[in-house]
Amino acid sequence: MRCLVTGATGYVGGRLAPRLLARGHTVRCLARSARRLRDVPWAARVEVVEGDLRRPETLPAAFADVDVAYHLVHSLGQAGFEAADREAATNFARAARAAGVRRIVYLGGPEPAADTRPSPHLRSRSEVGRILLASGVPTAVLRAAVIIGSGSASFEMLRHLTERLPVMVTPRWVRNRIQPIAIRDVLHYLVAAVDLPPEVDRAFDVGGPDVLTFTEMMQRYAAVAGLRRRVVLPVRPLTPSLSSHWVGLVTPVPNRIARPLVESLVHEAVAREHDIARYVPDPPGGLTGFDDAVRLALARVRDAEVETRWSTASGPDAPAEPLPSDPQWSGGSVYTDLRSRRVAAPPDALWQVVEGVGGDHGWYSFPLAWSVRGWLDRLVGGVGLRRGRRHPHRLHVGEALDFWRVEEIVRGELLRLRAEMRLPGRAWLEMRVEPTDDGGSRYAQRAVFLPRGLAGHAYWAAVAPFHAVVFGGMARNIARGAEQVARAGADHP
Repeated sequence: MRCLVTGATGYVGGRLAPRLLARGHTVRCLARSARRLRDVPWAARVEVVEGDLRRPETLPAAFADVDVAYHLVHSLGQAGFEAADREAATNFARAARAAGVRRIVYLGGPEPAADTRPSPHLRSRSEVGRILLASGVPTAVLRAAVIIGSGSASFEMLRHLTERLPVMVTPRWVRNRIQPIAIRDVLHYLVAAVDLPPEVDRAFDVGGPDVLTFTEMMQRYAAVAGLRRRVVLPVRPLTPSLSSHWVGLVTPVPNRIARPLVESLVHEAVAREHDIARYVPDPPGGLTGFDDAVRLALARVRDAEVETRWSTASGPDAPAEPLPSDPQWSGGSVYTDLRSRRVAAPPDALWQVVEGVGGDHGWYSFPLAWSVRGWLDRLVGGVGLRRGRRHPHRLHVGEALDFWRVEEIVRGELLRLRAEMRLPGRAWLEMRVEPTDDGGSRYAQRAVFLPRGLAGHAYWAAVAPFHAVVFGGMARNIARGAEQVARAGADHP
């Protein structure tokens, strides 16, 4: 069948597309920018149509001749996300019906009990499901609670809370029951939904074989990871809001995403039925237990084989085009910091260092300054430095890299990063590798800042005195790092 995957740049969609291909389906991806999918391993095997679910005029080309359309887009963590998701779902439903799509598949969240007040996150997920079920197109809504898999936001929260806090004071909701599900089982159901009979038009609860409290999940994670049993002290005063701030400080997940996830954990999330089994058999060997799901996820992290991460998706306010070369584009001032170094190493050694920046490798200058900047960003609701990187050595367009996003990469030549920290303006960091006639290379570094208003100009004036230390040191140390890589290669041919 021809399958349309929206949200292919996100965590679930980025894993679903190659699995649909593996089953022999034709896959079309809808993305605001086709460049975001340029470097994924399966890019050459899919059709990419540029469009936006909030711009209905861009949708007919994406939905044309589609058999099954997957709705995997959400605006979690952004201001006004309920209205944005409502609009996107309405446009999706109308476009699918107009194009004669035969089935819609939506991955939503658990349905809260009727006698509870749902969190905005769960309320929005339920609303989107209802909009799609009312579309007139046969729809399968899969309602999953906590998804356990390498790179998922829920798994990163669980992992970092458990690993970093041997003793923790927790809110009472850690005693609520949850039915987590492994990402491999979510994908099993999503792929199989292609073959659901046309009369199936309903929601299904999907969950793994274990029902646990969040406390039990942390204790069992600790056991699988080889950690000592954690001491958990539930207390009454910790509200979901306060809890989300704590999660934002301790884990890589920023507060704007942690808050709706934590608020959702206030509700018990246990599957009320397993009717999906009437149409889709369980995976061979059965559904994945919690311990096995954690074990598989940790192995992926350890082996640097994380396919997608929660941070892969970027918000709708991200610019669709890379940094222009003409400063007049900004309509005003453009501040730049330029650095250049001759490097006694071949270009491939220098590129190895450039593509490896960030994450565990750091930023090659004044670690305290980078850490402080990351903490300040977290305090004002930004992403901070803890997002790290998906792979220790390889990057592709659209990936998150600490508080940057990879906006362009030309292997061996150019890496351009767009800042996603909270700033009164827009900023980029560009690193280039240029060969020299003597077999060495030149490292060229450019930081660009487009200020927004007086605050933007004041910000640049405040940080400019530190650039010689931060950016100057970065250029020097990257050059030295490349020379060390070249020497190591010469010693071990």
